[in-house]
Amino acid sequence: MKPLFTVHAGEYLVGSYIEAHYPKWNVWIPSKDTGVDLLLTNTRSTRAVSLQVKFSKDFNPTHRPAFLQHKLMAAGWWTHQEKKIRDSRADFWVFVIPSFTEHETSFVILKPRELLRRLREIHGRTRKPIHSYLWITKTRRCWEARGLPNSDQELMAFDRFTDKKRDFTLFLNGWREIEKWMK
Repeated sequence: MKPLFTVHAGEYLVGSYIEAHYPKWNVWIPSKDTGVDLLLTNTRSTRAVSLQVKFSKDFNPTHRPAFLQHKLMAAGWWTHQEKKIRDSRADFWVFVIPSFTEHETSFVILKPRELLRRLREIHGRTRKPIHSYLWITKTRRCWEARGLPNSDQELMAFDRFTDKKRDFTLFLNGWREIEKWMK
């Protein structure tokens, strides 16, 4: 076991959310890095779910044009290695995006194989790092926005954009999938 360490901001926000909304679940922190950041168990420890947590600051106020800033709740940015997603031991990946202006945290929750499938569909297969932007609109939609032209970004901001492969709304605050595993 390694000496004392601290959890990062994303892990803290996920753990705090779970403790506030799911008081019958236990949140465990692994003693070493195995690709699982948090482990959840039910009160009897008969069910367990492992989470990989990815945090991003909100890039909306600093990197988006004014017309988008007013329509977006938050805009996160991550860099992924396809191999790490493919080989992930976690049951779910949780992307944590705290809104700088709205003072609300959003969670995008999905299984690693679904994440990899979608990123490959959007960005193709690559050995290079995959840059991913998850944008959350104030109307509670979630999109993978990396590489979209300004015209599509504007459509997205005004809820007129459609692209099934880029639509991550199903996973926005998708705690229900974890609830199913914990029953």
